[in-house]
Amino acid sequence: MFAAERRQLILEMVRANGAVSLRELARVVQTSEVTVRRDVRALEAEGLLDRRHGGAVLPGGFTRESGFPQKSHLATAEKTAIADVAAGLVEEGEAVVVGAGTTTQELARRLARVPGLTVVTNSLLVAQALAHANRVEVVMTGGTLRGSNYALVGSGAEQSLQGLRVSRAFLSGSGLTAERGLSTSNMLSASVDRALVQAAAEVVVLADHTKLGTDTMFQTVPTDVITRLVTDEPPAHDDRAGTELQALADQGVQITVAGATAAGGGEGMAGRRPRRESPLPVQRRGGPTAQLRSAGPPLHEQQAGERARVADMRRR
Repeated sequence: MFAAERRQLILEMVRANGAVSLRELARVVQTSEVTVRRDVRALEAEGLLDRRHGGAVLPGGFTRESGFPQKSHLATAEKTAIADVAAGLVEEGEAVVVGAGTTTQELARRLARVPGLTVVTNSLLVAQALAHANRVEVVMTGGTLRGSNYALVGSGAEQSLQGLRVSRAFLSGSGLTAERGLSTSNMLSASVDRALVQAAAEVVVLADHTKLGTDTMFQTVPTDVITRLVTDEPPAHDDRAGTELQALADQGVQITVAGATAAGGGEGMAGRRPRRESPLPVQRRGGPTAQLRSAGPPLHEQQAGERARVADMRRR
């Protein structure tokens, strides 16, 4: 393929998806990431796209949201690895909330094997993945269906979450930065995600490396509210992703890297690649939200009342 043909295809992919990783671009155009990076740099010089951490986005600073068909084919291996690790955080008998997204859909497929689990979700894809899990109870919010990501949004979804309390929330999004936290491109989705966060004692963000350093229009979860980030290992050349991970860890976010080398075999957070688990404790900055997370009864007492609250929500 000639350089002009490659660059035209790269440009079409970015226009169709809003954001595409270098790894995915190299796979589609069947060349090396080094060559793709050179092509992306040339297209950026022409003002046709912007470079981001490990990928390319539409010009203008903020990426637009891709539809489900596009997102379902992006970073599939990374999403699978992230879902495997995230599922290991869930214990038998817990009650959790799971937001909308292709990564959370992968997580839901693995949660089907956790006995006694209760999952509250606004995602039709998550509910579908758990529909035939005999030992998992699924509770769906109300709301209006948003067809582009098969999620329930609006005041109905938000009101159905009022008074709910679960052990943790699993959320994805369009971008993640240490400065603003998790963000998304749609106002209605962001509002429901904020309601999901308010229902949880802990917040776990699932984001592959292509979302690190990407900022989108609507903030959903500030950095000081994120308990843990589960991500994949960035490419060796992606120094900026490693810098973003370090910045998140410095603000108290626990970093878990799916597929990272075993302890002692890789570089720490201060180097190019983070360790599988950041040794830094979770430290929240002061403020109303931080105080809310540390207040209340012990976790085992919270969990004892979770299922009763969820059952009450279903009756209403």
